[in-house]
Amino acid sequence: MDSIWLTGAQWLAVLRIGLGLWWLESWRHKDKKGWFERGTGIAWAADVAARHRWNAVRSGFEVVVAPRPRTMAYVVVYAELAVGLGLVAGFLTPVALLGGLALNVLYFTLMIHDWAEQGQNAMMALISAVALLGMSWQTWSFDSALGLF
Repeated sequence: MDSIWLTGAQWLAVLRIGLGLWWLESWRHKDKKGWFERGTGIAWAADVAARHRWNAVRSGFEVVVAPRPRTMAYVVVYAELAVGLGLVAGFLTPVALLGGLALNVLYFTLMIHDWAEQGQNAMMALISAVALLGMSWQTWSFDSALGLF
């Protein structure tokens, strides 16, 4: 593969790190007090799910998220942090990429009617797929230094 300035593996690492920074920004700008103490994030998602056109989304939310809103708030917020840190550091990178891809698919499905969010979720999912299939942990990563994957 020919490339300019960096090798192909290094460009994939740049893409992986950039995606990790995007996840870290998503975590950073969340109102954690609102999410954890007042339940604002899950309450918003519950409202979206209740009006969703797909019964599977409504019933899935009622079964998985609604009974445990506080726990799910922590899961969502800290999953974004874990994915971001994993991608930036390149530690357990395939796990972080699959986790981020799963979050994007869930967000995309829940917010299928909110086109403002769909571009972000689609692009993050695409970057995750490229970084995963391109094995972006080959350089500038703890995975590479430790001989993982």
